[in-house]
Amino acid sequence: MKPLAVIGNVNVDLIMGPAAPWPQPGTEIIVDHDELRAGGSAGNTALAWLALGTPFEIAASIGSDRFGAWLAENFGEHASNWPVHGESTTLSVGITHPDGERTFFTTRGHLPLFSLEDVFAVLDGPRLAGGIALLCGSFLTDKLVEDYDRFFDWADRHDIAVALDTGWPLAGWTKTNKRAARGWLSRCRIALFNEVETTNLAEVSDPSEAASILRRGMPAGAIVVVKSGPNGAIALDADGKVFRAEAPAVTVIDTIGAGDVFNAAFLAAFAAGNGLEESLAVGTRVASRAISTNPRRYAPTLQEARA
Repeated sequence: MKPLAVIGNVNVDLIMGPAAPWPQPGTEIIVDHDELRAGGSAGNTALAWLALGTPFEIAASIGSDRFGAWLAENFGEHASNWPVHGESTTLSVGITHPDGERTFFTTRGHLPLFSLEDVFAVLDGPRLAGGIALLCGSFLTDKLVEDYDRFFDWADRHDIAVALDTGWPLAGWTKTNKRAARGWLSRCRIALFNEVETTNLAEVSDPSEAASILRRGMPAGAIVVVKSGPNGAIALDADGKVFRAEAPAVTVIDTIGAGDVFNAAFLAAFAAGNGLEESLAVGTRVASRAISTNPRRYAPTLQEARA
């Protein structure tokens, strides 16, 4: 199996809800559910890999408060070398809605201070040579983004395929954000975007066409994956062939981090030598199970997810 790593945002998530209708200012409502858990795109990916028994490394950082120490405890030895910044740990409060969607309120916290030096304090290029590194949380990790070119150069030197999931830009897909994302994709071998992100970035409404547009701006041999929630996922290979996977019908409980769980399962299967079609199927099955269980559960092994 190829080595796997994830680089990016780990923060604290406080999930509450469902809330409907949205409360008026100055009022208070009671919700039925609350959960404090490790989150962030990189954190969700790592937790899924832990549950699946997939070997991996994670480069992240934490704040200097109690939340930071608590976050590190969730990842055990994987967090032993995480740098600690002298800021409070980033906190997201996620308010869920009856239709499964959610609204986030997120503090800046420690994430903008996460740097390339922090990444190199954890990851070793020769050890990850020939593997895959998932880069996520781009619009939250300001200092790291400033050194993305150096990161891509480092990955190229060690033949590490970079997979990119930027997440949704805080200011939306402005011209500046689109230009930045396209520049990053020009250095990446795998794109992992959801349908809305893909179509907004490519400026067309059809997901397959949008994926093809994005792939044309990526290196030779690159693949593009589009996550479509209940409609499953599609992928374009290096020759432009389209693969599809249907998502199983489930009763949705909590969609937070669904795309991150998909990323984890897809990349684990792909790194193990499975083709695009099978890897898509594994990703959709594991993500579907995660969003339909409370407490959240994943397939115990990749073998079960393939069944």
